[in-house]
Amino acid sequence: MALDGRAIRLIIPARARSSRFPDKPLCSIAGVPMIIRTYRQCLKAMPAEQITVATDDERILRLCATEGADVVLTSEACLTGTDRVAEAARSRPSQYYVNVQGDEPVFNPVDIARFIDAAIQWPERLLMGYCPISDAADFTNPSIPKLVFRDDKRLLYISRAAIPTSKRHEFVMAWRQVCIYGFPPEELELYSKSESKGILEQIEDCETLRYLELGRDVFCVEMSDRSIAVDHPSDVAKVEAALLSAEPALIP
Repeated sequence: MALDGRAIRLIIPARARSSRFPDKPLCSIAGVPMIIRTYRQCLKAMPAEQITVATDDERILRLCATEGADVVLTSEACLTGTDRVAEAARSRPSQYYVNVQGDEPVFNPVDIARFIDAAIQWPERLLMGYCPISDAADFTNPSIPKLVFRDDKRLLYISRAAIPTSKRHEFVMAWRQVCIYGFPPEELELYSKSESKGILEQIEDCETLRYLELGRDVFCVEMSDRSIAVDHPSDVAKVEAALLSAEPALIP
């Protein structure tokens, strides 16, 4: 199937009820709510008519509407961000969907464009972003999912554990998840039919594992290391420090 870039919809899931960081999408980053920063970064790579915010919170809906964003109110019962994207996709039909997580306020728009190019090249594939890990502290950080893949970039496993490692548990080389994903519509529907998380998905708290447990192939697309996911309140300071020294593309 040939895929035109105009037939791709980018959906930003934004959940207010995070156990680690309640109201995270609304937190201020250098005076701008995080979800707005993420949305503005996406605007640098895609036109507004192809971007949707999917949220479970009326406050986020109103904020994004004020920004001029297309926004969908989704169920609070969504198990993951991917389930939220699947629900939003039902009212926003498209040939392919790209998910940029709402807690990625300095996501590199060049990476979004690169990811869209990969989706156009392989419209039948499930895709996810990754980049090399250069810091041993990131390698052992359980908030950062690590992944391993085959030579053809087919995902083998993703874990919050420090993988791959040596016999002495040393950091040799590793790769981390970059929170951008790509889905053909039928794969989103398959994912959302699950009434509960998979066993490995529950243990690791990594939503991509549901696809592996369903027997689906996920392919990895290399990104830059510029993204900083906000998982905890302490990560806000990291993002603000990055903004102070950032190249213009990162500054909304």
